[in-house]
Amino acid sequence: MYKNNQTTITEVILLGFQSSRETSIVLFILLLIVYILTLFGNLLIITLVYYHKTLHTPMYFFLIQLSLSDILLTTDIAPNLLHTLLHGGGTMSFTGCIFQQYVFDVMEAAECLLLTVMSYDRYLAICNPLHYSYLMSEVFCINLTIFTWLLSIGSMLISTITIASLDFCGPNIIDHFFCDFSPVVKLSCSDTFLVELEITFYSIPFILLPFFIITISYTYIIFTILKIPSNTGKQKVFSTCSSHLLVVCLFYGTLIVIYVSPTSGQSLTIHKLLSLVYTVGTPLMNPIIYSLRNRDIKMAFAKAWQTITRDETQRLVMSLRSRLQAGIDCKGFATKY
Repeated sequence: MYKNNQTTITEVILLGFQSSRETSIVLFILLLIVYILTLFGNLLIITLVYYHKTLHTPMYFFLIQLSLSDILLTTDIAPNLLHTLLHGGGTMSFTGCIFQQYVFDVMEAAECLLLTVMSYDRYLAICNPLHYSYLMSEVFCINLTIFTWLLSIGSMLISTITIASLDFCGPNIIDHFFCDFSPVVKLSCSDTFLVELEITFYSIPFILLPFFIITISYTYIIFTILKIPSNTGKQKVFSTCSSHLLVVCLFYGTLIVIYVSPTSGQSLTIHKLLSLVYTVGTPLMNPIIYSLRNRDIKMAFAKAWQTITRDETQRLVMSLRSRLQAGIDCKGFATKY
């Protein structure tokens, strides 16, 4: 792959999970099921919100964006992960590795911003309901979403170009199941101080500032809920934001555990398992949380299921009638002749 220490890397080797063949097969089956359920769950939410007019509100519009982000994130990671499990490791072109890292970074940045936007939406709906429809207009929601995606795509593109401009001269082995920032930068034989400083700088607008805004938003939300006199009213208002709060806790909880907590005492296997929860588990949990704890989503699903079963029943009845009529016609024809 390289003739000497100064030869540029053209491909990388992802070790994935170094385990027995039996364990790898079990993990492969389990993660394949998780990947399929993740796609199904997020596509179901997108479909329900798109076809049910009662869900055409800013909160569910942003939920579609979150589901889209989860689909792209897990599709960026899962297929190659399944390949490494099936073959005990795998190779990837260096360009493909950089692209995988770029997509991963864009989706994570977009999710941070989308969760922030959704918390602001809940703040306006609960703390300023009289001006909610005016402040969260359709045009404003669309512009906010476009800004979120463009900021994530553009910022991470600059970061990725900076990383790709480094010299990578080996070794080319990554003891991980995907191309994350830290293991990729470790392959470089250049000075990575500026790249690491740039990533630290990006953590301010994409992690710290969103976390601060979300915290402030829910502080105001909690104080507003506590002012409601009846317990029934408190529960009803809190139910409108409980799903989003759970998703925020899950997302930032895993983010802090993996990237903020010290990793010196963690084995590589534990770190990989934590990363697995973050990259594959979280995109599955988001639609589950919204499906189980959101009354509007459950009602829309129930209505869609009733429509499907009713249409299928009508189709079967029509089919039976046509067959029965065909049988009667044939019997009459036979009697006549």
